[in-house]
Amino acid sequence: MRLPKTMRVRPVPPETYGRIDNRLYDAAGQSWWQPDSAFYQLKVSFNPVRVGYARRKLFDDLHLNAGGKQALEIGCGGGSVCEEMARMGFHVTGIDPSEGSLETAIGHAQASGLEIRYERAAGESLPYRDGSFDVVLCFDVLEHVRDLPQVVREVARVLKPGGVFCYDTLNRTWLSYLVAIKIGQEWRRWAFLPPNLHVWEMFIKPREMKALLRENRLEWQEHRGMKPGVSVAAALRYLRRRAAGAWSYAQLGEKVRFVESRITAVMYLGCAVKL
Repeated sequence: MRLPKTMRVRPVPPETYGRIDNRLYDAAGQSWWQPDSAFYQLKVSFNPVRVGYARRKLFDDLHLNAGGKQALEIGCGGGSVCEEMARMGFHVTGIDPSEGSLETAIGHAQASGLEIRYERAAGESLPYRDGSFDVVLCFDVLEHVRDLPQVVREVARVLKPGGVFCYDTLNRTWLSYLVAIKIGQEWRRWAFLPPNLHVWEMFIKPREMKALLRENRLEWQEHRGMKPGVSVAAALRYLRRRAAGAWSYAQLGEKVRFVESRITAVMYLGCAVKL
């Protein structure tokens, strides 16, 4: 089926992709697990809602039994989500293009007594046979990739029939520009993310994501928004304290935990099943 031009998603132009600084993940190293680092926020503030959503969809809604099942995380970073999945009972593989992040993930899994396979690879070219996985996870990644249609094709290829794809990403709206780009990265009064971590033009509208899933025989299930579990005024006040040096990232993460929401204008979670 030929999709309307307004809904077609293409690889990111070089001039746009060049504005994003994915080298930040190479420099992250041990900071994935260090409480006073920007990347630690992913574990404390975002992972509870992401992993909780995946757990609910896999176990409660789709009645999956983790025993003997293979799960892949694309863009695993320091391995915090992979470790959560391993504790659920899955056989877990994590891939990431960043060698430094993978070294951290491998070391932390070993120290935690968890058997997780980590490999260096990118979402556009997964080094696995067709139908290798029961579950594929992709959190905080899709808005960073050079070729989103190819990543989704690869997800569909490595999933078994009936396999589940869980993901989250950022919506491309005026509100996400204000929250993720201006407040999150540029306005130093509140900024809590490194500069150039995100490029707004690479954000993905829900209808675009649904179209890509449909093209690849992935049956979309739902989208759920994500938002801070505190008021906007409180969130801004806490961000200001961190930016001013009164709070650490760890303290910020403890205060600002993200929760599911009906509002998908900034961030959203999603799930699809391979037909």
